Amino acid sequence: MTWQRVEQWLGTDNLQLLAAKRVGVVGLGSGGGFVALSLAMSGVQHFVLVDSDVLEAGNVVRHVCDLRYVGQNKAAAVADLIRHRNPAAQIEVREGRIEAHMDALDALDVLVVGVDGENAKFIINQACLEKRLTAVYAGVYERGEGGDVVIIRPYDGPCYACWADELRQGVMQPRPGTGAELDYGMIGEEGTLEAEPALWLHVTKVASIQADVVLNELLRGTSVSEDMPANTIVIANNSMEIVDGEITDPHTGLWIDIARNPECLVCGDKMRLTDERHAALSLQDLGGDIVFEEDSVE
Repeated sequence: MTWQRVEQWLGTDNLQLLAAKRVGVVGLGSGGGFVALSLAMSGVQHFVLVDSDVLEAGNVVRHVCDLRYVGQNKAAAVADLIRHRNPAAQIEVREGRIEAHMDALDALDVLVVGVDGENAKFIINQACLEKRLTAVYAGVYERGEGGDVVIIRPYDGPCYACWADELRQGVMQPRPGTGAELDYGMIGEEGTLEAEPALWLHVTKVASIQADVVLNELLRGTSVSEDMPANTIVIANNSMEIVDGEITDPHTGLWIDIARNPECLVCGDKMRLTDERHAALSLQDLGGDIVFEEDSVE
């Protein structure tokens, strides 16, 4: 296998740097599978893949894996697909929910979060704070109208909990002509995005940006990395009113910088999970009015 074309863009030193990085991907569904394969084709060679689901025939039209992998665990299937592109790739597969494999987050350079369930995302968020692990989250809105990607660096900006609270409360606006709100991260009864995206191309548009943000983070400080204008990008597949009174055109995006909430119950100044003055808190300890729905990692 030759990396000539990738090396021409990245440079030899940067390609070697990528080859030494370790990337975790939790959730190898339509988005996470695309991100993992894209990173492997960009020079990343060390992966930890975590998923509890089995690939079904109905998944194939919206997944990087084809009918050959039906009945196999999604993480194992994507691992095999990566090895077909790069036999030298080193891949650790964890079959199960992330709650049972928290040690899979150890010694990673960056984590890709590809799960829909908010409960799983909050659990991952807490673990990333404790491990000081940078994570990149992505979500696709109902019917594939758009999506968002955010990079969360522990205590250097928001955690996922205060980011999600701010985005949903402060950014979502009524949809043009409907009077209804487009709920960024609309949560259904099972704790997942309420409606399936329309087409895989809508998912991969968001996933491609997520993969690029991850790649840029892995190469941070090198000659090919860029300083992003904010920590969050909202992507419009269709015309969307992201900011009140302003229509964002199809196939464009809007950068938004979400600040850390110092009063956040997870990462706030009084609740620093890694602060020696405070004992580590669980989600149950945070208690109060916070209720998490049961969900499944996809």
